[in-house]
Amino acid sequence: MVLGNTFLYRPFTPTVEERLIAREEIQHERERFRDFAARAKRELEQIITALAAQDPAQASIFEAQSEIMEDEELIVEIHEAIEKTLFTAERAVDTVYRRNAAILAALPGDIIKERAADLMDVHARLLRCAAGLPEANLSRLAKPVVVVARDLLPSDTATLDKQNVLAIVTEEGGATSHSAIIARSYGIPALSGVRNATGLLRDGQFVAVDALDGVLIVDPDEFSRTHYEVMQTEYLERQANARAYQDKTPLTADSTRVDVLLNIASDKDAQQQAQVACDGVGLFRTEFLYMERDAVPTEEEQYEAYRSVVTAFGERPVTLRTLDIGGDKTLSYMALPKEQNPFLGKRALRLCFNEPELFLAQLRAALRASIFGNLQIMLPMVGSVEDIRKAKTYIEEARQSLTRGGLHFASDVKVGIMVEIPSIALIADIAAKEVDFASIGTNDLCQYLMAADRMNPDVSAYYQLYHPAMFRLVGFAAREFEKAGKPLSVCGESAGDPLAVIALLGAGVRKFSMSLSAVGRIKQMLSVLHVERARQVYEKVIAKESATQVYELLQAEYRALSGK
Repeated sequence: MVLGNTFLYRPFTPTVEERLIAREEIQHERERFRDFAARAKRELEQIITALAAQDPAQASIFEAQSEIMEDEELIVEIHEAIEKTLFTAERAVDTVYRRNAAILAALPGDIIKERAADLMDVHARLLRCAAGLPEANLSRLAKPVVVVARDLLPSDTATLDKQNVLAIVTEEGGATSHSAIIARSYGIPALSGVRNATGLLRDGQFVAVDALDGVLIVDPDEFSRTHYEVMQTEYLERQANARAYQDKTPLTADSTRVDVLLNIASDKDAQQQAQVACDGVGLFRTEFLYMERDAVPTEEEQYEAYRSVVTAFGERPVTLRTLDIGGDKTLSYMALPKEQNPFLGKRALRLCFNEPELFLAQLRAALRASIFGNLQIMLPMVGSVEDIRKAKTYIEEARQSLTRGGLHFASDVKVGIMVEIPSIALIADIAAKEVDFASIGTNDLCQYLMAADRMNPDVSAYYQLYHPAMFRLVGFAAREFEKAGKPLSVCGESAGDPLAVIALLGAGVRKFSMSLSAVGRIKQMLSVLHVERARQVYEKVIAKESATQVYELLQAEYRALSGK
């Protein structure tokens, strides 16, 4: 729950008018170019100054862009396009920068391709300055705000200014969109599916955001403001009580040990997160390493990132999910196919099969990092035994490649799968023979099971995480993996939901991976729950007819356990 002023986030999309100028306008256009280029240069200088002390690596990126802006050859080409081709200053910038970026992008080598991406970043900055528009950037905010946007890319969320973002309100997406998930991992309230929010709200408007009940109050009166201030205080007190459990060993009321693991999205926070009393990393979302960059991270860059996470967690397992791009997650530098149903298309493991060098580079980097701790590899979007076996051939190829190169890696790296497609859940008994472990991703499993796009607010009523079929499917997979003597965890949003965990524990799940913000409340709930009671609740859940009935049952059980 948050009270604050809005910041309307509208990323700039450059558009260039394709017209020619008269010869008497040449000098004017040359001067215009010098003026908006000078504004863009001042912006870069301010960014470099701000980042120099706190993030030298990021500062170096903008220093490289500043050098591009001063490149004499590019400046000469732009002036020639104005004088000889009679292009406007904007069209000259657009033509010259696009042409040079395309030349670099076609050359071999990751460093050269990164230079092409830098060119296009400078190109966008110049055209925005030409339009006289301020920079819309969530990584540097002047004061605390409630961010309001049509939608946020996961890359926007991954780099946002965590200190100054009070809450996020988006028109698109749902509670389990990846940007919402990452926001919650930072402890930032996220409200999705608020229709026409950017059209109805003004910059700086005072709002109350209640992400618990999904309510946005615009210009709250004194009574509403007081009401939400009281509710916010009570919520923060509950959070503080839950945090008191964060460093405790996760035990049920009858002393059954349960594993509580973390979902992480970046190597940057690994050292801090490793200090939390947890059993390791149940989900390392490696795609955000790709999203934070303007070009594919090299094998060496990935290796360094993975090594830092594995080292931070020591002997505790770090489950590295291979690249999960597609659906609502895209890369600016990778042309993904325009698909009618991207969540059902070429994404995650399917995309990696189609880009073998991309996949092998990640696998090599992961295997090299494995010698520094306890790394596991987990494959997303697995739909069949054939998928598992095909992926294992790539892992073996990566091993052989490292051996030929004289590079070391652990010989006992475990390989597991995400259970998020119903087909693999229904053959869990067969899949368990092929892998070392599994993790149920309830977000996508629900989407595919209920045939409801979790990003589409129009069908949010059909996206039912509490549907009895969900719990039946999880229970079946848990039983089959237990029979095979293989560990199974839950790593979707349900793992951080105290209501769902009651039934999941009863279904036989003993490993839960969640965002850092959920650790305390889950340990607190487990401390008052007996396994036998959870089993009885699970049996009642799978006998129910609807998601509403299941939710009401679990809510009543939770109230009884928490004494409310």
